[in-house]
Amino acid sequence: MSATLSLPLADGMLETYRLSGEPIARPASVPVFNRIAYAAAHVVSDPLRDLEPWGRPAIDWDTTMAFRHHLWALGFKIAEAMDTSQRGMGLDWAGAQELIRRSLADARSVDGADLACGAGTDHLAPADTRSLDDVIRAYETQIGFVEKEGGRSIMMASRALARIATSADDYRKVYGRILSQTKDKVVLHWLGDMFDPQLRSYWGSETFETALDTVLSIIEENKDKVEGIKISLLDNTYEVALRNRLPDGVLCFTGDDFNYAELIEGDGQKYSHALLGIFDAVAPSASKALASLASGDVETFRAVIEPTVPLSRKIFEAPTQYYKAGVVFLAWLNGHQKHFTMPAGMQSARGVLHYADIFRLADKANVLDKPDLAVERMKAFLVMQGA
Repeated sequence: MSATLSLPLADGMLETYRLSGEPIARPASVPVFNRIAYAAAHVVSDPLRDLEPWGRPAIDWDTTMAFRHHLWALGFKIAEAMDTSQRGMGLDWAGAQELIRRSLADARSVDGADLACGAGTDHLAPADTRSLDDVIRAYETQIGFVEKEGGRSIMMASRALARIATSADDYRKVYGRILSQTKDKVVLHWLGDMFDPQLRSYWGSETFETALDTVLSIIEENKDKVEGIKISLLDNTYEVALRNRLPDGVLCFTGDDFNYAELIEGDGQKYSHALLGIFDAVAPSASKALASLASGDVETFRAVIEPTVPLSRKIFEAPTQYYKAGVVFLAWLNGHQKHFTMPAGMQSARGVLHYADIFRLADKANVLDKPDLAVERMKAFLVMQGA
């Protein structure tokens, strides 16, 4: 008999919910995909050493690294030290450096493991930024660190640049200077203001078409240094417009956690690769779906991945920047960590009804890997919330 538990409803009542999902089996060996698939991975806090949760949150490095091995075993590359790891929202540059060091070291111990590392300007406070040269130096510091450690960079969007730039030419200057210096090709990162309100008007315009022209000009002028670009605007029409105009050899990575299934599958002519935070939360499903797509089994790809989309839309609902809470909540329900706490206490950014909806949708999407454990932990969570 399926497990049951009482879940709260928006009207203050409780419903008896009966689980119906079936866990996704792990592959016998590391699967092969025909899409490049990065999973942006979260970090695990250490509540027993967390003396200043908002100022200097403690990280459980062993559990954080174990989760990366879980992703590698499912065939994913890792997008390390990105916004999913709470960069600028709980993980500072010092913590990111330690995370990058450890992940690169662990990757060298695993056959086929790969990752790219977020490099931005988050050690430079936007309010302290006085010139474009300040932004350039900040990027040089972080990309230089990643390259010195033997890693490849994802050039993250910069809050400092968004604050001080006055035109599209300012973006061309900063990106042109940095890309002219990088050792390896980098992935650019177009992150919408729904993920970070401080990035409003990135690329020098609030109009998508104007911003698109700017970013395409930057890529065209530096295409020998650009592997691809991740676009996270939660609008598939914007992504397709970008994808259709990229120069040959420059890849489009979907960061659209609302529409990734159709964008990865493609339109019969072009498709997107993936660099997604939701792949942290639904890794076994995404792995099976991508392996099926690689074997030509589009029917199974759709059957497995499409049920995860409503779950992802719930996790990434507005205010979108708090999606990390849902990602970590599922990691806890699925037994990847012993507690549901986050750096800077970000678990408090969502309410109990949100988490109850995530539980229901995760079950329906076959994302609860250990249903009995998930039920036990969900019951304990509800007790703590007074439900």
